[in-house]
Amino acid sequence: MMPMMPKVVLLGRPNVGKSTLFNRLIRSNRAITHDRPGVTRDRMEGVVRSRFGRDFALVDTGGITLDSHHAVAEGPAGIRGFEAEILRQAEIALKEADVVCMVADGRDGLMPFDEHLASYLRRCGRPVLLVVNKVDGAEREDVMLAEFHGLGFPLIACSAEHGHNLRALEEEIRDMLPEADDAAEEEERPAEELEAAQDAPGVRRRRVTDHMRLCLLGCPNAGKSSMTNAFLGEERMIVSDQAGTTRDSVDVSMQRGGRTYTFVDTAGVRRRSRITDTVERFSVNSSLKSTTKADVTLLLIDAVEGLTAQDKRLIELLDERKTPFLIVVNKIDLIPLKARTALMRDFKETLGFCSHVPVVPASARTGEGLDRLIPLAERIYAECGTRVSTGLLNRAMEETLARHQAPVVRRVRPKFFYLTQAESEPPTFVCFVNDAGRVAESYVRYLEKSLRRIFGIRYAPMRLHLRSSHEKKERK
Repeated sequence: MMPMMPKVVLLGRPNVGKSTLFNRLIRSNRAITHDRPGVTRDRMEGVVRSRFGRDFALVDTGGITLDSHHAVAEGPAGIRGFEAEILRQAEIALKEADVVCMVADGRDGLMPFDEHLASYLRRCGRPVLLVVNKVDGAEREDVMLAEFHGLGFPLIACSAEHGHNLRALEEEIRDMLPEADDAAEEEERPAEELEAAQDAPGVRRRRVTDHMRLCLLGCPNAGKSSMTNAFLGEERMIVSDQAGTTRDSVDVSMQRGGRTYTFVDTAGVRRRSRITDTVERFSVNSSLKSTTKADVTLLLIDAVEGLTAQDKRLIELLDERKTPFLIVVNKIDLIPLKARTALMRDFKETLGFCSHVPVVPASARTGEGLDRLIPLAERIYAECGTRVSTGLLNRAMEETLARHQAPVVRRVRPKFFYLTQAESEPPTFVCFVNDAGRVAESYVRYLEKSLRRIFGIRYAPMRLHLRSSHEKKERK
């Protein structure tokens, strides 16, 4: 997100359609929407782009419940216990806002929570646009808007669900934005590129870009939101001992060393058979989808709980999909020093089926181990783009075969012809043999480990396919 981009904040009581409006304006289903009030808790940010008008940042917030004294009031069941945290998130967004859109429900009419929020916003010193949502047509506007005029804000009617009047809403928001400062220039980022891994002759790696997306995945209550806050150095995400606090997959960015890192905090992933709530089902689907859009995934595991069956399922899923990821054993500060070595040894032994994945002990609470995570993610990202020349590949294959020949299977030793790289991201190698069915699984693992060692692909996922070919004749 551009540093100088104006910011617009959506505020309102629960279940007035803020998240639906947010998705419509940014033209993406980022926020989870549901008829149940209180689904949104953390604030989310997106960008409203236009081919002709001015782009602006849009912030979605949770439902605010205030009494007549502007103090937190008890909300519906979905946000009960989180009202104060949601208000704190909204207040942070208000401080950064250039325009505030107060969203109300035209079908319900003017409610006490609306009046209390309007009174609160009059004191914030920001331009306020009253957006009366769920008005499905112009013929109903006069009746449904009548009582909202008493709040004294400029207002506009729309329907986020059916798309009524949304273009007019965008234009109204842009008219309220502060004038652009033509003299303001974006700071130039340093031109140097990070060498995340040492290149060997004939081996090219992808350079780390100036923007990386890091997805935080894990079971409920593994500490994903706390880890996000620890990276940012602020209480950006709502943290609670209650499992399932985070529901949306929330993008949060920070800048460090001239680069932008976007952390995607996701909802906790439980076994599908245990999910009976539709909102949780949407949250889990969003979490898993976020791993496909991230450059590297950080899988968080609770050190106190240990490696659970669900943790193993997530690891197997990421490994099967060849997702670039690393494992973070969070809450390591709660483990006695004498027991940590044995704990980490048990983790590595249990995860022998994906031994290339790094396992890092860390603590979001104390900051222990956090300084290793971003450099390690950059190393994995760089290795994922490894490209090896065909000549070097075949010299490596000859070296590997000379060191340890393939075992005899059904009285015949398989013959290897040549090796080539089919694609990168992740590095994918195809080895042509006379009969792929005669190559033992243990030898395939040996080949993969050898290639990793020779080409320095230590942490990234890698594919090695064997293909039968009888076209190349044996040399006499």
